[in-house]
Amino acid sequence: MAETLHPAAVDHLPVFITAPGDTDILFNVMVVFVLLLIFLIGILYLRLHALPEHMAHGASKVQLQLVAVLSLIALFTHNHLFWIAALLLALIEFPDFSSPITSMADSLRKIADRDDRPLETPPMELQEKPTNPRPAQPEWTPFEPEPSAGDTLSERRG
Repeated sequence: MAETLHPAAVDHLPVFITAPGDTDILFNVMVVFVLLLIFLIGILYLRLHALPEHMAHGASKVQLQLVAVLSLIALFTHNHLFWIAALLLALIEFPDFSSPITSMADSLRKIADRDDRPLETPPMELQEKPTNPRPAQPEWTPFEPEPSAGDTLSERRG
């Protein structure tokens, strides 16, 4: 069968027009291009949603957890207000309240471990230090009873 053009067709066909039965190269290229584009847009979308978490990564654990929860809520509900709140929370640096409180607790613990002396005492004379203030304590070793002949492991554990 001779390949003849339709009388209404032009003499020169564009490159993307294929003959009947041939592989459509443009279609295959466009399928690969669209799949890659969808994949890249998905990666961009997920990276954008993880942006507040990456920004809060150096912050305290509580702040990182709050930002992560807000980001997940925004991801699953498609409510952008949660994502904006997570982003703002990641940008804010929380003050460190725990260090001064820990320091105060340590100081109070040291004060409480002191000997109970009256507040107004006359100056004490120098006391001689004993040569052996405390006897050496024996090293702790765990006690393991010897199992009897009829004793099984499950009976010993209770």
